[in-house]
Amino acid sequence: MDFFYFLAAFLIIRRLNKSLKFSILYPKWRTMLSTATWMIIVGYFAAFALEDIYQDLVGSAILFGLVYYGAKEQDFAAQRSYLVNNIPLAIAGVINFLFGLLFAGFYDKYEQYFGWGTLIAFAWIFGKWATSKKQEEELRISTERRAELESLVQERTIELQKQKDELQETLQELKTTQAQLIQSEKMASLGELTAGIAHEIQNPLNFVNNFSEVTAELIEEMEEELNKGDKEEAIAIAADIKQNLEKIMHHGKRADGIVKGMLQHSRASSNIKEPTDINKLADEYLRLAYHGLRAKDKSFNAELITHFTEGLPQANLVPQDVGRVLLNLFNNAFYAVKEKQKSADTEFKPAVEVTTLAKGKSLEIIVKDNGTGIPDDIKEKILQPFFTTKPTGEGTGLGLSLSYDIVVKAHSGKIDVKSKPGEGSEFKISLPI
Repeated sequence: MDFFYFLAAFLIIRRLNKSLKFSILYPKWRTMLSTATWMIIVGYFAAFALEDIYQDLVGSAILFGLVYYGAKEQDFAAQRSYLVNNIPLAIAGVINFLFGLLFAGFYDKYEQYFGWGTLIAFAWIFGKWATSKKQEEELRISTERRAELESLVQERTIELQKQKDELQETLQELKTTQAQLIQSEKMASLGELTAGIAHEIQNPLNFVNNFSEVTAELIEEMEEELNKGDKEEAIAIAADIKQNLEKIMHHGKRADGIVKGMLQHSRASSNIKEPTDINKLADEYLRLAYHGLRAKDKSFNAELITHFTEGLPQANLVPQDVGRVLLNLFNNAFYAVKEKQKSADTEFKPAVEVTTLAKGKSLEIIVKDNGTGIPDDIKEKILQPFFTTKPTGEGTGLGLSLSYDIVVKAHSGKIDVKSKPGEGSEFKISLPI
């Protein structure tokens, strides 16, 4: 049975040689492994000169020495499990030698069983080798699969990074486009406002001019009366002059307020909130929107109905931003009644109604019209960006969207919409006090 010990030793050398074949460690061990192979072959044939039990001892000693040396070398750490599996065969050889030497009769009688023990120990090596081979193959497949997955993950990561960069670039372009569209919407509202201002400012300027002319004439009359010595008449004329100057001052301030309002609307919002009289704000933008439309269409007329609650507390808001909201709602209301007038009978009278009131901890501005109304199927969409019910070229679809952002996001308020197709619409703005 000594053949199995030498065969096992030969297989160990072969396995070690194969494991290092393509390693940088191979030059270091190549000569030693080659020498060990020839020594095993020579030792096997030399052992024939010995008795059988000593052949077992020599074979098991060579096998055990090879296992011990290989197991302690760090370079063969990967093969340590296979080397250890040879220990039972080496032990079987020692047992065979001891029983053959000390209990020769017993050994001779049961030599067959000792042989079977040696054969089982050798088969154990092959069984463990087959198992480790399968595990190595599974490990190799797993390693290759992992490398493949890592490669796929890396490719996917690169692809996702590229898509992310493209999306960021697209997002930046969308932000730029959005900013341009918002600016266009602001400029469009500014154009409408300017037309209204031009009409509205004409009234106080006419008053200023007229009262200035009359005052100049009164001054001449007063000079004449003073020259005549009629002091009482001169005093009466002076009182008229004073009254005229007060009216000139009043209408001058009115014109100044209109110009300031225009400047506030045209400049970029400072986002600084300040106490504001919503009655005054709503009244001013209502008239500006109406006169702006009248400047475009002289034939258009509408009834302006206001219900301004007196004594309302001032709202803390950004006046020019809320002014844009009101201007947009008023423009939409006038547009709706004007469109309805085109198809309605002669008895239809366009009307836009504005109401202000305090409700709880909020101030409400309600804009109501008797125009075309909003169909139920699109009522939920009207506050979405770029959605418009107006024909192409007459609306950007940003007016109500910007109004929603200003009221809800910037001022923590609410916008509620009620409408009946063919009867009119009602927009209610709620702003916290």
